[in-house]
Amino acid sequence: MRMTYKTRRTLQRVAIVAMAVSLVLILFGFCWNIWVERYVVYTREGAKLDFSRSPLDTVGEIAMPPKADENVSIFFNEGSDAVELTTELTTLNGYYIDYEALKGSMEDIKTDLNRLKAGTPIMIELKGGYGSFYYTSKLSGAVSSASVNVAAVDELIQYVRSKGFYMIAKISAFRDYDFGNRNVTSGLYMKSRAGLWMDGGGCFWLDPTSANTLSWVTSIVNEVKELGFNEIVLDNFRFPAETDKYIFTGNMDEAISAAATTLMASCASDSFVVSFCGATPAFPLPEGRSRLYLSDVGAQDVAARAAQVTFENPEGRLVFLCDTNDTRFDAYGVLRPLAVSEGLEAQKADMEKQNG
Repeated sequence: MRMTYKTRRTLQRVAIVAMAVSLVLILFGFCWNIWVERYVVYTREGAKLDFSRSPLDTVGEIAMPPKADENVSIFFNEGSDAVELTTELTTLNGYYIDYEALKGSMEDIKTDLNRLKAGTPIMIELKGGYGSFYYTSKLSGAVSSASVNVAAVDELIQYVRSKGFYMIAKISAFRDYDFGNRNVTSGLYMKSRAGLWMDGGGCFWLDPTSANTLSWVTSIVNEVKELGFNEIVLDNFRFPAETDKYIFTGNMDEAISAAATTLMASCASDSFVVSFCGATPAFPLPEGRSRLYLSDVGAQDVAARAAQVTFENPEGRLVFLCDTNDTRFDAYGVLRPLAVSEGLEAQKADMEKQNG
């Protein structure tokens, strides 16, 4: 049966109208996805929409940085600034100032610091697992802590520098709620693929093989270096222990080792040490100016843990974070809470008098 001219014209008009409607729906759907993205909230159960949440809501106070690219290119040191492989690191024996201490009295911290000699190693925690910064960061997207006086920490950093201490910064590397929330493709997904996996503390973990992840960590390390620190400790430099809860198809040991090597090559130098915390004693520490930090180790287990390391010069490159005065830690590097420094320094002074 032949179709009449009038019928063909009618069908053409219907097709044109249907195409126009389809284009409008596609455009509407695209705009809807962009608009609704700001209301997506990731939880341990998956992703959900929360329209009661303001699109400007965030944790803490957003830093006001100059414009900068979030993806920082990784550069490898060469020439006179190359990683020095020949100079051995000396044994550390000092103190640390963690997040809990930073929330307390800065005057008490300074009082404790005034008892110490120049050159004493002092480690300051500058970024935790929720991703907020405890100092004023100029990085694009950096969020300042709402529970720490950031301006006071900035002043503390300058004070520690003026006293001539060996300055160590500690930041959370792969446990970062804020960056994971803003960069979902750089995180570890739940087995159900419903969203990023969240640990028991409510934090996301980043994929160590992601170029975006390494670029973010690199940018933080380089910023800390500019603040005058001599060493940085990358905490949570590992995969989370709940390996059956998230997706990662590669070899985890190789991924962590490759990430450590990349960060060493891009950030370490003969005057700046890049160290790692959160791995096992068997962690293959990269060659060069780097240390391995271990926490939650009992004094009775110090020798056994030290025997498991795979790198040379463990006396200078292995550091225990502990909260006791047990001398079994002192055979290797050790950092203790600054709050115990008064008693320890008094003991050291008494021993020097007896030996003198």
